Amino acid sequence: MPTLGEMATLIRSKNAGPFNLTFDIMFAEADNYQKVIASNVLTKEVFSRLYGIPVEEILLVHHDAARAIKVSIPRPIFQCDPEDGDTYGGQQYGPLVSLEVPD
Repeated sequence: MPTLGEMATLIRSKNAGPFNLTFDIMFAEADNYQKVIASNVLTKEVFSRLYGIPVEEILLVHHDAARAIKVSIPRPIFQCDPEDGDTYGGQQYGPLVSLEVPD
């Protein structure tokens, strides 16, 4: 079973202001993009489970023309808080890479 990291061209996370994180999952191949959407491997419920965020606080958008999925969530720890270990939010995509995408 392929992983999201194998199917996507780019998976990244970054700040969307000091209180939110955004994730971009982009695909070179339309086929891979459609397979990931059809598999339901990236849903609000999956992000809720992976990041401990209530479903109603998650924004998930499929952008068909760009073959991209964008997800925004509240940061669990505000940017630059003494407990914040990732000020730029650039390391938060890690759990997505190994998600298996069923056929």
